[in-house]
Amino acid sequence: MRAAKWLGFFAAIFALAMAMSAQSRQSQVPTYGAQTIWWDAGLGLMLTWEEDYENPNGQVRVANQNGPVRTEGHAFFEALGSNHRACITCHQPSNAMSVSAETVRDRWDATGGTDPIFAAVDGSNCPNQDQAARDSHSLLLNRGLFRIALPWPVKGADFRIEVVSDPTGCNKTPGEISVYRRPRVAANLGSLVNGPDGAALMADGREPSLRTQASTAAMVHEQASAAPGAAQLTQILDFEMQVHTAQISDRRAGMLNEKDAPAMLGTGRSLSLSPDSPAWLSFAAWARPGEGVQREFRASVARGSRVFALRKFEIQGAMRTCASCHTPGTTRWMNIGTGNREAADLPMFKVTCGSGRVTYTHDPGRALISGKCEDVGAIAIQQFRGLSARAPYFSNGTAATLREVVDYYDDHFHAGFTESEKSDLVNFLQVL
Repeated sequence: MRAAKWLGFFAAIFALAMAMSAQSRQSQVPTYGAQTIWWDAGLGLMLTWEEDYENPNGQVRVANQNGPVRTEGHAFFEALGSNHRACITCHQPSNAMSVSAETVRDRWDATGGTDPIFAAVDGSNCPNQDQAARDSHSLLLNRGLFRIALPWPVKGADFRIEVVSDPTGCNKTPGEISVYRRPRVAANLGSLVNGPDGAALMADGREPSLRTQASTAAMVHEQASAAPGAAQLTQILDFEMQVHTAQISDRRAGMLNEKDAPAMLGTGRSLSLSPDSPAWLSFAAWARPGEGVQREFRASVARGSRVFALRKFEIQGAMRTCASCHTPGTTRWMNIGTGNREAADLPMFKVTCGSGRVTYTHDPGRALISGKCEDVGAIAIQQFRGLSARAPYFSNGTAATLREVVDYYDDHFHAGFTESEKSDLVNFLQVL
């Protein structure tokens, strides 16, 4: 009897210690007000059916179409390589299954730069820099960028590349080019729309499928010694195809899943539809006049949805709307000039085509894969869900705010947006 009592006592102490350990892991990083979990690899917690996370404009929701996910032993949530990262490390639920630069800075402060997200392979400006120094990770901390090293030249390329400036010092290795890009959203992929040449994933379209993308990510970003097995890849893909994310509430608009302005989580209400789909205008019921801050803001969102879906301006010789190109889930790519924006901390390349045309860019984009001059600067189009949770913007993180994004489109494409239209567009984008 005495042995049984002692056994029960030690069991209770062990359970308390485990609970305190789990609580400690969940409270490493305070976010925008409410306490939010940072998902370390191997955290082992249950990802529930629906989880809401605070961000500067409200809350983002992560919803699992097939129910709660047991993350212990799950290939998306467990480290598969030597640097203790998992897929979840760079695709955080609180950041709409991507990462924000602000959250990354919180991780640096909380861990002294030892979190696996700062792994030398791509979480630093260059692996040969002092990995303990904050400045060595400035592109990830300030712009949310990871280093992407790609082989160069590719066979049959019809242009040549010269390095004009190399502030990271990582473009000195013969046979490869290092560029810096934001991580994409690992959600809302169930209705992926292929581009003109079929499926092509990542910013430059180098991966032909989610399966190859997951395998490459484990080998490169997690530094695995062998590719994930078939069962592990299926587990990752099954999760990515059923998880959805979107802004679920806004501090001024209120709840975004009401009948007159649904957040459209899930395949049944996905925004992955044709550009002229009524889905882009689903906030129309908010356009009715009224008094009060919430009604006024909602009316602005409704106007912004119409600007996004219907307001035409010239893009590459054709009259288009924002929605013409930003159909979420698409894998098409195009050059909108963001690689030419001034950014002294990014490398600059001079691209000289066989025709003699010269382009200066921070990222040659799709051309690094295709070898075609016509693809210089082309980047696969991003989806627009959960924007409020994952600043900064553009593939190279050169827009700190949604207003900067709108201003860039207005200036670059001479859209002629009025000040009211700009404000309405920003308000619309932040509630997606």
